[in-house]
Amino acid sequence: MQESQSRFKDPHPIRRRVTKVVSRLLLGIAALFVLSILLVLPWRWLAPPTTSFMEQARFQSESHKIEYTWMNYEKISSRLAVSAVAAEDQKFPTHHGFDLESIADAMAKNAKRTRRAKRPRGASTISQQVAKNLLLWPGRNFVRKGIEAYFTVLIETLWPKRRILEVYLNIAQFGPQIFGAEAASRKFFGKPASQLTSREAALLIAVLPNPKRMNARNPSAYVERRANEIERAANQLGGSDYLRDL
Repeated sequence: MQESQSRFKDPHPIRRRVTKVVSRLLLGIAALFVLSILLVLPWRWLAPPTTSFMEQARFQSESHKIEYTWMNYEKISSRLAVSAVAAEDQKFPTHHGFDLESIADAMAKNAKRTRRAKRPRGASTISQQVAKNLLLWPGRNFVRKGIEAYFTVLIETLWPKRRILEVYLNIAQFGPQIFGAEAASRKFFGKPASQLTSREAALLIAVLPNPKRMNARNPSAYVERRANEIERAANQLGGSDYLRDL
């Protein structure tokens, strides 16, 4: 009997356990990959009904109200689009999600800053900001930045550049509880986003670093200066023609 039992005993139990663990791990990774695709791909064609940042703002508001109206790219002033690129990501038409030169420059400057310096300089592209605002949460820790980088690659792979910019202009926060170009334009200037002037577009983009405190309708001296810089940068890029081939 003992000889019969030893004959059918698994000769490689550890190897089989390792194989099972690896198989389950690979299956889990594949499932997460498919899930991430499903989280990104539909918004290539559909207007996002909400975003992670909108839901956080809704939760923090006593009224739980968000001002957000999706507007197609063609119905948003091209002045706002080029102002956003001029201020936030001038290499947007040509990079693949990351501006490596700006990242290196930001890292070098942050390494030299003192304890009394202001918040660290960022180098996020418009694609990275779309990934963050749409799917993630605020923060600068390495885990969140790593997830952001992954979703940035997916977005750049699955969406055309024009769609990335279109989503950005629609989900960026321009004021407390105010998201997207259309809601912001009507709130601050009483007109649709298609009718924004160059100055109004620059003022809206100028508040993006801190839309909860800065106001495009009643701009501070800083916002005015920043808007001037954005207008000059947009003109130097060539104005709306800079984005003609998106």
